[in-house]
Amino acid sequence: MLRFCLHYGIHFILPVIIGLVFFKEHRLKIILILLAGILLDLDHLWANPIFDPNRCSIDFHPLHTYWAIAGYSLLLFLKNTRVFGIAFLIHILADTVDCYLM
Repeated sequence: MLRFCLHYGIHFILPVIIGLVFFKEHRLKIILILLAGILLDLDHLWANPIFDPNRCSIDFHPLHTYWAIAGYSLLLFLKNTRVFGIAFLIHILADTVDCYLM
């Protein structure tokens, strides 16, 4: 239950908190972008089975590889892509926490 709450709390509550605290001017737009980071899970469609509760996503799915994570980190350095980088890294954080709690 802790694993479930932390994983989905990071996916859905942390983006709202970050949007409200750090992006007050455009908070709704930013929150929606941060929540859209969940779209990284589209790469699960190529896995068999699509969902396995005992599989660590990090470095298994294409959008969860260390190379992809490095790319998401680079997005933080450009103002136009920073929010997307934050969204993707929040997603990776949620999945990393999930892996540690397995």
